[in-house]
Amino acid sequence: MAPIAVGDVLPDGTLAYFDEQDELQKVSVHSLAAGKKVILFAVPGAFTPTCSLKHVPGFIEKADELKAKGVHEILCLSVNDSFVMKAWSKTYPENKHVKFLADGAGKYTRALGLELDLSDKGLGIRSRRFALLVDDLKVKVANVESGGEFTVSGADEILKAL
Repeated sequence: MAPIAVGDVLPDGTLAYFDEQDELQKVSVHSLAAGKKVILFAVPGAFTPTCSLKHVPGFIEKADELKAKGVHEILCLSVNDSFVMKAWSKTYPENKHVKFLADGAGKYTRALGLELDLSDKGLGIRSRRFALLVDDLKVKVANVESGGEFTVSGADEILKAL
């Protein structure tokens, strides 16, 4: 399957997260993104160095600027289970706007055409690192990294596009 690209409609799928009351929620991507401007960014793995020290912190730090430019939701996706994503989110006590979404079996990542095989590193099938700017389900910006790079999918690149 070809990777999602500018002009494509974001596919629907079900992801999971823990809400503020620590209740597990299953949510459709379309319910989060329909009629809204959202950022969906993904990382290869929770607690991994680049993801934890650069990618996620950038979106947390720039959340107010992104919201000021009309972004309704900032969604972080990873092929990890919801318990791992919950634990990872708690390592960012300053976070008020980034929602950590679990794609436990990688089904949604596969629907996006953005899976990454990291089996040789003991990680299995994960997500490529990317950031999508989506307006009412239509992809306006698709910044997809190649390999293990972190050059185009950060918060600053999305801010430039807004």
